[in-house]
Order: sequence, then C-alpha cells, then structure tokens
Amino acid sequence: MDILLHPTYFPSIAQCVAVVQARRVTFEVYDNYQKQTYRNRMTIYGAQGKMPLTVPVVYSQKNRQLYKDITISNDDNWQDLHWKSILSAYSSSPFFEFYEHDLLHLFQEEATNLMAFNFKCLEAVLECLQYNLEFDYTTEFELDPQGKTDYRYLAAHRKEQQQPLTPYVQVFDDKFGFISNLSILDLIFNEGPNALLYLERQQLPQ
Repeated sequence: MDILLHPTYFPSIAQCVAVVQARRVTFEVYDNYQKQTYRNRMTIYGAQGKMPLTVPVVYSQKNRQLYKDITISNDDNWQDLHWKSILSAYSSSPFFEFYEHDLLHLFQEEATNLMAFNFKCLEAVLECLQYNLEFDYTTEFELDPQGKTDYRYLAAHRKEQQQPLTPYVQVFDDKFGFISNLSILDLIFNEGPNALLYLERQQLPQ
C-alpha cells in the first residue's frame, strides 16, 4: 500500500512498521508546524520509565509556520543532554555498542533545521535496520489525501493511539513491564538485527 507520514525525531516503532510494510512512502513536507507532536520529540525507556526527549525549536504561535521552515534552538546543549539520556537508558542493552557509532554523529554535529535533522535521523535508522527505502515528498498539503493510507496521525503526541505491538525484552522491563511504541531506538538497541523482522511481523490498524 501507499502511505503518507510526517518525518519525526527518531520515529516511533509504529511509524517504522508502516514504512517497512508499505509499497511506497510519501513524507508530508507542506504542513503547518504543530507543537506537542513527535516532530520534535521521541520517547525512550529510562530507569524511571518513559522518558521524553524534546528538540527545542524557535516557534511562535502568533503566526503559522510551515514545518519545513522550523529552526532548532541551540541555546542549550540539548544534543549532549539527549545523548547522555540515551547512554543512561541503553548502554547496558544487548546491541548498544553495535550501533552507537552510527548514531553518535547526530548528537555532535550542530543541527539547524528540524525537518532536515529528522531526515538525517531517519537515514541513520534505516542504516541500522539495513533497510533500503526510496520515498517521495508531498508537493502540496492535502487534508484528505487520495490513494494513500494516511498515517500522519502517528506523529500525534497528546492524542496518541495505542498500538497493538508484540512485547520484546527491554532493559528496565523488570521494573515497569513492557512499554509499547517507543522510539525505534528502543527496538534497535534491544533487538539488534532482529528489529527489521519484528517490524515486518506487526500489524497496524487501518
């Protein structure tokens, strides 16, 4: 099937399920930016449970801004803080050392444009998964796209829908149990080369 998605910060597992099972992927690049979505945040599994990591952006609600024009605020050293959080959460996971060097550069090179940075994160994820993806971009915004399954809702945070994903072993699941649909990093660090097979076996509601 053909699908439509928002590019997000280290996409959720559900988004990656949609990507690997699609015939053709189109990314929405002509939408208005919305706060409190996964466009600029991901959720990982830390020692205290769910841990949101948010990329700070320069954004004013007074005037609508296109997502593709949103810039990242680098006033604080957020990249260093995010990497330290990832280290704390996953350094003891089975496959962290195997993948860390494929990801570290994203937290060392200054990022300025949010959408461009998110596509770099996606590229790194696809490399970790050893998955080749050819995708398209939208040329205009369509509220009700035709001929595509609209998975843009997967970028929602405040009204996030529960996804029926199969449990797998997580670093801190002895404390809090299985937490579903975190950032794809959680699956990669815990499942390694089996991550792609996991994604191929899941089913998302249509």
